[in-house]
Amino acid sequence: MRALLNILKEQVNSFYLIQRLAKFQLRIDNQSNYLGFLWEILNPAIQMAMYWFIFGYIMRRNDPVDGLPYAFWMLAGISFWFFFNKSILQGSKSIYQKYSMVAKMNFPLSAIPSYIIMSKYYSHLFLLGAIMVVFWIGGYYPSIHYFELIIFVLWSYILAFAITLLTSTLTVVVRDLQMIIQSVLQAMFFISPILWDRSGSLPEWLQSILMLNPIYFLANGYRAGLLTQEWYIINNWELALYNVGLVIILLWIGSKAHYKFRHRFSDFV
Repeated sequence: MRALLNILKEQVNSFYLIQRLAKFQLRIDNQSNYLGFLWEILNPAIQMAMYWFIFGYIMRRNDPVDGLPYAFWMLAGISFWFFFNKSILQGSKSIYQKYSMVAKMNFPLSAIPSYIIMSKYYSHLFLLGAIMVVFWIGGYYPSIHYFELIIFVLWSYILAFAITLLTSTLTVVVRDLQMIIQSVLQAMFFISPILWDRSGSLPEWLQSILMLNPIYFLANGYRAGLLTQEWYIINNWELALYNVGLVIILLWIGSKAHYKFRHRFSDFV
């Protein structure tokens, strides 16, 4: 537990530095593009249009899902995915990529994946704002349930950090893990209720198992805050407690692994 407390302390003490590095990373990622930061919204928008055309128009003929237009249902569920996917993929390889830059500096190594995640988080907030405008135009106006949406937006960052703290450490030791992470994320995307509704199409016991996927909690939480206007955390408190416990376990394991190997990173890089 001491390792976890130290990690959290490093995040708090390095908060200002993390913000500065995140903004700098965001500029680096887009400096060679003519449209610059706009690609942080345009690229996901193009992918979402493609998913709607294939899964919504061709496969479903725009049939409603839970009484909601498929396009809105899909947009709400997928809104966090681009941040989550990029954060874990790039955050997982951040330490071994950036280690040589900070090896001789008084810089907490746990802050490296943090600023990578934060740079993607800024893009997520802008994309989410654009999606909210689309919903307002479509008649889904702001409500008190936006307070619950704020919780899920913060939770997406916490979950990404918990996973990346562990994977960024293990990837330094076992470089092939990066390929496994990429494959697992692709599988989690397609078995999660982001592009399709599995209710009624799978046995109940299998649905219960798939609910253990933390992406399930996030996708439906975003939908609750943006569209369905239900108190999802309260109505599904068992699932909420499970996800809180899962993050605590991931943070504890990740912090233990990080402190065990951080003084040996130079041997693996």
